[in-house]
Amino acid sequence: MSGLMEDDSSWEAHSFERIRIPAFNVQVVSEAINGGGNELPFSLDIVVPDDILEKIFTFLPIASTIRSTAVCKRWHDIINTSRFLWTHMLPQRPWYFMFTCNETASGRTYDPVFRKWYDLELQCIGKSSCFVSSSCGLVCFMENETRIVISVSNPITKDWKMLLEPPGAKFPDYSTVAITVDRVSHNYTVTLATSKQVAEGYVQWDFSIYKYDSWSSSWATAAKEVLVGWRSGDDSVICGGVLYCLIQSTGVLGNVEPRHRLIMYDLVAKGPSEASLAQSSIPVPCSLTCGRLLNLREKLVMVGGIAKQNRPDIIKGIGIWELDKKQWREVARMPHKFLQGFGELDDVFSSSGTDDLVYIQSYGATALLAFDMKQKRWKWSAKCPVSSKFPLQLFSGFCFEPRLDITT
Repeated sequence: MSGLMEDDSSWEAHSFERIRIPAFNVQVVSEAINGGGNELPFSLDIVVPDDILEKIFTFLPIASTIRSTAVCKRWHDIINTSRFLWTHMLPQRPWYFMFTCNETASGRTYDPVFRKWYDLELQCIGKSSCFVSSSCGLVCFMENETRIVISVSNPITKDWKMLLEPPGAKFPDYSTVAITVDRVSHNYTVTLATSKQVAEGYVQWDFSIYKYDSWSSSWATAAKEVLVGWRSGDDSVICGGVLYCLIQSTGVLGNVEPRHRLIMYDLVAKGPSEASLAQSSIPVPCSLTCGRLLNLREKLVMVGGIAKQNRPDIIKGIGIWELDKKQWREVARMPHKFLQGFGELDDVFSSSGTDDLVYIQSYGATALLAFDMKQKRWKWSAKCPVSSKFPLQLFSGFCFEPRLDITT
């Protein structure tokens, strides 16, 4: 299997603090004084105005920008507070945080520009925080046991906030969380979609959508509906002001193919919608073992495990599709050699993405594969130094935009 991996040489884990060390050197500039040839130490930083520094910083990779905050207070303040810098910065590659699902939930963060893994501690992530969504530098975590403990964090600055407890019944059977950040105002919206089986209603599931707005710091019930023969899953995303959520057939109404459908709810529309969420849902393009929803440049993209014919629980491949006016367009299918590179791939896997980059990871190993939507290119990451501490160790992960200007 190792022969299938690209560029496997780097196993080194770099401390996240290493990119924060001072990087600016004082230059010696010759200056004639009274006709003499004396040289005085002279910092170029003194003569470079703030607006020029801002423009220079926009060309740096994000790791170099973070490192520059340790040079001096002036650079630190410009990078952390300049709206111009972050709105004009060249497109950045999203980082990927991979962690082990155990008591400590330790992990590493992958920088695709320098192809390095950094140590990065996340305060909000614990043993059971396995529901994650990210947008524009913020990451939303939902605790798995009660599914009502939700927090929002900036992994780079360590700024975080625990949200108020959402309304609705505690301990739902299925839940999924999603977040979207306004890139202008930096306000954010969090959605929680839940399913709970109706008491004495074997085929009925209460499906609810709750919406949290950061500007009001409050939750509101957005929609409620009873689904018959369908229940929500654990994947959703907000894209273009619309919440997309995968629902799955419970099998009580017979063999339904495909087993997944996509629910769409407009978060921007005023007032309740009269249309049924289930009736307006659309099927996925083929029979899937699982589906992962991504927001790439405000376009909905789905990464799905393609099921074998008549064996919906056995994966035979992985495909990527883009939704265009309620029609699925196939973007790519993973070549077989990359599928083999994961070893024994389960019917479910982790996938997330931002900008034009899609990450795919097996829960049973640390192999991380990236797909570039523009270049249509598959590429393995450098090997992750996270290691298995016991047999059947589980791994998970998510990608996020590394930013310093977004707060919770």
